[in-house]
Amino acid sequence: MESARAQARLNKFIMYLVLCIMAFIMLVPFAWMILTALKTNQEAISVDPFYIFPANGWHWENFATVWQSYNFLVLYKNTLLMIFLRVVFACLTATMAGYAFGRLKFPGKTFFFSLVLIQMMIPSQIFIIPQYTMVTKLGWLNTTMGLVFPGLVTAFGTYLLKTGYQGLPKDLEEAAAIDGCNIGQRFLHIMMPLTRSSMVSLAIFTALFAFKDLMWPMIVCTNSATTTLSAGLAKMQGQYGSEYPTMMAAAVLAIIPMIVIYLIFQKQFVEGIATSGGKL
Repeated sequence: MESARAQARLNKFIMYLVLCIMAFIMLVPFAWMILTALKTNQEAISVDPFYIFPANGWHWENFATVWQSYNFLVLYKNTLLMIFLRVVFACLTATMAGYAFGRLKFPGKTFFFSLVLIQMMIPSQIFIIPQYTMVTKLGWLNTTMGLVFPGLVTAFGTYLLKTGYQGLPKDLEEAAAIDGCNIGQRFLHIMMPLTRSSMVSLAIFTALFAFKDLMWPMIVCTNSATTTLSAGLAKMQGQYGSEYPTMMAAAVLAIIPMIVIYLIFQKQFVEGIATSGGKL
C-alpha cells in the first residue's frame, strides 16, 4: 500500500515537472520578446558577447518611438471593433444555421450541409478574390464592414453549433411543442440557451482568428486609419527593417488587447475550450 502511494506521488511529481517545463518553454518567446524590446539594436543582434538582459539599462524609449510612429489607439479601436462584430455575426448566424441543420427537417438539408463541409475543406485564400470583388461593389474598402465581411458567416461555427444542438435531448423540444411553443419560441427560449458553451467556444475561436488575420486587412484596408494591429505590424516591419528592439516593442504593444480580453474572460475561455474539446 505504501509503495503504491509513493509511486502515485512520484507519477504526480513527474507529471507536474513535465508540465512546468512545457510552460517554461512556451513562455520563453514572450520573455525574449520583452527583453529584446528593452535593448539597443546592437545588443539585440550581438552574438559575441550574447546579451540575455540589456547591458546598458532598460531602453523604454523603444516603446515611445513605436507609439509616436503609429497611432496605436486607432489600431486598438479598429482591431477590437472588428473582433466584436465578427464574434456577434458569427454567433448569430451560426446558431441559427446550426439549429436548422441539427434539429429541423427540410428539403435539401443534406445537400446544403455538404456545401458547408466543403467550404471548411477549401483553403480560405481561394475566397479572397470574390470577397474582395463583393466588398468593392458594396463600397466597403477601407471601412470596418470591409474588415468584418469574411466573418459574417462561418462554416466552422455552423458545424460546431449543429453538433451542439444534436447533443440536446429531443424531449425538451417535444415538451415545449406540447405547451404551445412555435419553432421560434423553442429556438430562442429552450434550445439556444442550452448551447451556451458551444457559443462561448465559437466566440473564443472567432476572436483569435480575427486577431491573427493578416492577409485580409492588408488587402481591404490600405489606409492606416482603418487597418488593424496585424497589418500595422507588417507595415512596421517594412519601415523599421532590422531594428529588432523597435519591432519587438511594437509586438508587445500589439498583444496587450488579447491579454486584457483573456484576463477579463478567463473563466469563459477555460469553460469554452474544456466543453468543446478543442485546443488553441
